Amino acid sequence: MDAVDIREVGPRDGLQAEAPVSVEDRVRLVEALLEAGVRHIEACSFVSPKAVPSMAGAGDVMARVPRAPEYRYAALVPNLKGAELALDAGVDELTVTISASETYNQRNVRMSVEESLTQIEKICTLATSADIPVDAIVSCAFGSPYEGAIEAADVASLARRLLDGGAARITYADTTGMATPPLIERLTRAAGDVDGLHLHDSRGTALVNAFAALQLGVRRFDTSVGGLGGSPFAEGAAGNLATEELVYLLDDVGYETGIDLNRLLEASTLVAGIIGHPVASRLAEAGSRN
Repeated sequence: MDAVDIREVGPRDGLQAEAPVSVEDRVRLVEALLEAGVRHIEACSFVSPKAVPSMAGAGDVMARVPRAPEYRYAALVPNLKGAELALDAGVDELTVTISASETYNQRNVRMSVEESLTQIEKICTLATSADIPVDAIVSCAFGSPYEGAIEAADVASLARRLLDGGAARITYADTTGMATPPLIERLTRAAGDVDGLHLHDSRGTALVNAFAALQLGVRRFDTSVGGLGGSPFAEGAAGNLATEELVYLLDDVGYETGIDLNRLLEASTLVAGIIGHPVASRLAEAGSRN
């Protein structure tokens, strides 16, 4: 049975879009995800608490989450200082982000794409010296809220530059929810290989895109419990592909994830209580067949 690696991004990408919650609740969510069998978690972001108040206390989160050899914790870092703090906190993986859209990149990180490439190369050099991999997330890989369509060849070219600069992996993000199966196939042809996808459900296509990607050989996905998430720089952007909805599909199709769906739904219920409103996941509302 083929295995699929699910990186749970709810504690970072999901909660980042919400009002700030306590470190205690963020750790509770991580613990619930671990109990469900999730083993790869983006736990926090080492950003300025003034810029992103919901991610304050990242070091405290990392100090309190359970540790085991099979647990892999990632942290998003925007710059070299954030990378240094994350490495000091004992993360297993750094995630960095750069956009295939020049305008989106300027609004998101206040740098040009070229400036971001230079910054990411410095982060990769630091991470490599600590034997920590860097996953570079290419946002707006399937379309920009500003420039519109993005050529697959341009996205693939940016990915190659990131790999040449020291990134260990590339994750292509459908930040705007514009992707469709044909666009995913087009990027796969242009890139030669798509290692990982980060899908948003703004247009209701996230799950069908994941299924299409599976047929094209993709075996790594970013998802968020409850379908939490969004982007303030992409108008109308909905949350991420819900972890429980992808696991529900993968269980039926016959892919191994190591995740218990019913325990995952409990984590989805927990996060709804933490944020104080219902989650977007339709499966969380309807329940599984069991």
